[in-house]
Amino acid sequence: MTQIPVGTHQLDVSADVDMRLDSFFADRAHVARRYGTDYQHLWAGAKRASIGGKRIRPRFVMTAFRGLGGDATGSYRNALDVAVAFELLHTAFLLHDDVIDGDTVRRGIPNLAGEFEADARSKGVAQVKASLWGATAAILAGDLLIQASQSLLARVDVPSAQRDALLDVFDHSVFVTAAGELADVSFSIGIGEAGLPDVLAMTERKTATYSFAGPLTAGAILAGADGDDLEALGEFGRLLGVAFQLGDDLLGVFGSVDVTGKSIVSDLREGKETSLIAFARGTRSWSSIEPLLGRPDLSDDDGRALARVLRDCGAKNFVEGLVAEHVTRAVGVLDASRLPHGLVSELSAVAESCIGRLV
Repeated sequence: MTQIPVGTHQLDVSADVDMRLDSFFADRAHVARRYGTDYQHLWAGAKRASIGGKRIRPRFVMTAFRGLGGDATGSYRNALDVAVAFELLHTAFLLHDDVIDGDTVRRGIPNLAGEFEADARSKGVAQVKASLWGATAAILAGDLLIQASQSLLARVDVPSAQRDALLDVFDHSVFVTAAGELADVSFSIGIGEAGLPDVLAMTERKTATYSFAGPLTAGAILAGADGDDLEALGEFGRLLGVAFQLGDDLLGVFGSVDVTGKSIVSDLREGKETSLIAFARGTRSWSSIEPLLGRPDLSDDDGRALARVLRDCGAKNFVEGLVAEHVTRAVGVLDASRLPHGLVSELSAVAESCIGRLV
């Protein structure tokens, strides 16, 4: 995920989110000392997993909150806690996603599973058991962060109806994301049929709800919005989330490791059913793609060759067109709404950045 346009006030929000996260993890680390060294290491690894992100979800919470006049309510601390809750949820999903994908590296360094696995290996533990140790630590850390994020929301100091609405948004975000993740794995291992509509639906469920629609709606709820404003922000977030994920599909094959933080052949090695692959399956080039897709020993040279075939068969241009289409529709939702002009302008710039980051 790339950087999104931000104003000075949002840079301040990022600093506040980081401070709140530091406080959260310091508290957990202090309590974890009662339960042994391994548990302390688990919480230290969870904190490291939270470092280095773009804080996109907290920024969407605060953008909607401030754009709808939430600052006037004096509830900035509440909004900050909700923003942190979505960031903790994101970190939890990353931890779980790495286990699902069998990855032990993220952003070029060992992830939590990789750290625990390497530590076990250094102590003479066999590879299979060391891998189990790493996966166990990552799963537990993710579970703990999901629970912590829910706890933060449940303690927000707002009227009960508002708190219930926030919890409903959060619950829906988790529920839908799990459906998307299950479909993603199903398509990747060949259990489910993966036509283009199915892949787009999976894309929306796995990313758009918890990363875009959920945070925007939550921030708006905290600002006192309801009805048409919530509906507009939810629909905008859905369309924007799909556009960003489609962009990530493109960057995963045609980008660079400096931008994506991972090898540009990793999606191809995993056999991920992206929009690129769904389109290519219906072309005459599929016979040259299928034998290589999903091979764990896929070389960098073969990956680059696959990328060329995906470009030549029209898949790249097609997905770029889908990104532009979703951006146009997202901006159209804002233009047709009664949301404040400043908020519409800021969110429109974010949507349009989806196209700029692919150039």
